[in-house]
Amino acid sequence: MSAFEVLDRLRTGEQLTAVEIRSAVEGASSGSWSDAQLGAFLMAVALRGLDDEQTSVLTSSMLDSGETWKLRERFPTVVDKHSTGGVGDKVSLILGPILAACGVPVVMLTGRALGHTGGTADKLESIPGLDLALDRERTEGLLDEVGLAIGIATTGIAPADRRLYLLRDATATISSLPLVVGSILSKKLATGAAGIAFDVKVGSGAFFPGIDDARELARRLVGTCERLGVRASALLTDMAQPLGRWVGHNSEINETVQCLRGEGDERLMEVTLSLCEEASRLVGADVAREHLEEAVASGAALEKLTDWARAQGARSTWLEAPDLPMGRFEKSVCASSTGALAKIDNQRVGWCLSEACRSGREIERSLALESVRQLGDSVTSGEELARVYGPDDESASRLASELEACFHVSSSGELPTLVVERVSSEDV
Repeated sequence: MSAFEVLDRLRTGEQLTAVEIRSAVEGASSGSWSDAQLGAFLMAVALRGLDDEQTSVLTSSMLDSGETWKLRERFPTVVDKHSTGGVGDKVSLILGPILAACGVPVVMLTGRALGHTGGTADKLESIPGLDLALDRERTEGLLDEVGLAIGIATTGIAPADRRLYLLRDATATISSLPLVVGSILSKKLATGAAGIAFDVKVGSGAFFPGIDDARELARRLVGTCERLGVRASALLTDMAQPLGRWVGHNSEINETVQCLRGEGDERLMEVTLSLCEEASRLVGADVAREHLEEAVASGAALEKLTDWARAQGARSTWLEAPDLPMGRFEKSVCASSTGALAKIDNQRVGWCLSEACRSGREIERSLALESVRQLGDSVTSGEELARVYGPDDESASRLASELEACFHVSSSGELPTLVVERVSSEDV
């Protein structure tokens, strides 16, 4: 079907058919549709929306535009986990080794920073020598050897999404729910995992801060997976403040190691273990919480992390002493008044860190924010709320000054609910 015919029907208010959706996606991957035509298609989708069935057609069309690995044919219990992004979110890095240590194979194709959120791939590249390039053959080898494969997919996966994503950015259609679902799942489903656990963030640091939008995103992700034959469930989790103690490339890798040593932040570990339970349940493994905790306490999960990193090329210097450098210059972010820490503009925290890390030609990996207080804590005027670590005094001072406006003290405050709700196949 020609682009003109599809766009003409859209112009007159007609509903998109499956054939028309597939035609647009094929036009994106083959180049037969121009940027202008695809931009018009994306805007129509963003303005009018797609129903559940149309969203499934869009997703399967984007998926079919490239290669699929069908890993569950060889690894029947292989799972994937996806987060919608946040500030200080290193759950994937902790979850993978824990599940693998419990006998549940894990595959995750990760992305780079998007907006105010840090990218898992960017963080992992802080590990010296680590090679994140994954194709099907290498992924199967890693799953055979260590039960864990984390990296960046080859260009053969979902080529239609790469073009459509760039145009979504240019046409201000990034936040369209059907387009978000299609983009995420066209890559996630390509590996052929048997189940996918989603971590959908809610709160000021999330892409969809409101509970209604987050719930609808979770419902669509889970429902689309189920319609396309993959078990899925989602947890809505708090992102009103940084997750864990640290934000920053090197610091989050260090915190991952600390968590796997049994020294993790309580809320970070609760989200991680809850998602481990979800993922294992989806593939019939049903790993109990005590077994997950034992994998950490025994050192098996940390050993799995180092085995995986070694298999993907990490240098012996890091494997022997997995502690990455932090900025030498420290500056405090302090409370402006006495009361309780009532609110954190967490999205702005993410933007400040992201912009500071990328202010030069290369990512500044040693720059970090350490959370000292969390929401609901009582504080006094001048008390330290957070601490900035920078490579020089100027950058540390500038970042600390910018971040002070992100922390709001009031007469009262409370710690948000961590796991807000669960969305399963029964809910969609």
